[in-house]
Amino acid sequence: MRAAKALAWLATLLYPLAIWLGLAHFEPRWLALGLLAMALLRAAVSREAVWLAAAACAGGLVVASMLSNDGLPLKLYPVLVNAAFLVVFATSLRRPPTVIERLARLQHPDLPPDAIPYLRQVTKAWCAFFVFNGGVALYTALHASDAAWALYNGLIAYGLIAAMFLGERLVRPRHGH
Repeated sequence: MRAAKALAWLATLLYPLAIWLGLAHFEPRWLALGLLAMALLRAAVSREAVWLAAAACAGGLVVASMLSNDGLPLKLYPVLVNAAFLVVFATSLRRPPTVIERLARLQHPDLPPDAIPYLRQVTKAWCAFFVFNGGVALYTALHASDAAWALYNGLIAYGLIAAMFLGERLVRPRHGH
C-alpha cells in the first residue's frame, strides 16, 4: 500500500510534465486514460471522501476530453486538486481539529492550548493559498500556452508550496510554537 501511495503522489507531481509532453505527441483522448488511471489510483490508496469525489470529477474531465479530443479538460486537473485541498482545509476550520493541528500533533501530541489559534491561522493561510494557486492554474489552463501551463503547474506551483512551508517554519518561532 505504501508503494501505491508513493506512486499516486509521484503521478500527481509529474502530471503537468506528462500532459505537456503527451499533448505534443498524442491525441488528448488517449492521454485522458492516464488521468483516469491516476485519479482512480489516488482514490483507491486514500479512500477519503474528498479523493473519491475528486476521482469522480476527474472522470468527468476524462469523458469531456475523450468526447471532444481536447486537451483543456486535462489541463483543468490541477484546478481540481487545489479545490479538493481547499475543501479539506476549509472543512477542518468548521469541524476542528484543523488539518494543520492534526499534522502538528503528529510531532507534538501534547500541544499547548494557546497553539490552536495560531494553527487555525496557518490553516486559513493554506486555504488562501489553494484559492490563489487554483486560480492561477485555471488561468494558465484557459489562457496560457501548454508550455506555460506546464511550467506553472509542474514547477512554479511546487516552488510556491515549498515557500509556504518554509515561510511558516520561519514565522512559527515568533508565535512561541
